Amino acid sequence: MPQIVERRYVLTVHPLHAVFVGGALSLFVGAAASDVAYAMSFDIQWNNFASWLLVGALLFGGVALIFAIVDLFRAQQRARGVIPYAVVWIAAWIVGFFNALIHARDAWASMPAGLVLSVVTVVLACAATWLGFRTPHIRGAI
Repeated sequence: MPQIVERRYVLTVHPLHAVFVGGALSLFVGAAASDVAYAMSFDIQWNNFASWLLVGALLFGGVALIFAIVDLFRAQQRARGVIPYAVVWIAAWIVGFFNALIHARDAWASMPAGLVLSVVTVVLACAATWLGFRTPHIRGAI
């Protein structure tokens, strides 16, 4: 008699999706670190670094956002808890986009709003990454 085995723990995000989430998170953290360095040294190059890191983070985050939106339309993924992940990731991307617009201004004009938005973006991206990588418990027979 064949025995049916269901997995109790299933990843929320696909491994390829995870590469883009991790890449975006690391680039957002790099942008925040560059903002902190600019706030401490007032060397304009740190603001330029932050601007470029934000562009890379938004590109990686945009691909991750596409994966998240696609997962919203899959009933199996919605059951696994992808909705909070997608909502927080959308919020992180939007705040990151406004952060990039702030960084597009003159270096002196981008502070302190750029630093505050960078920190908020990192917090949201960390929360989205945690929601994406957590392993939800799925009830079923083993």
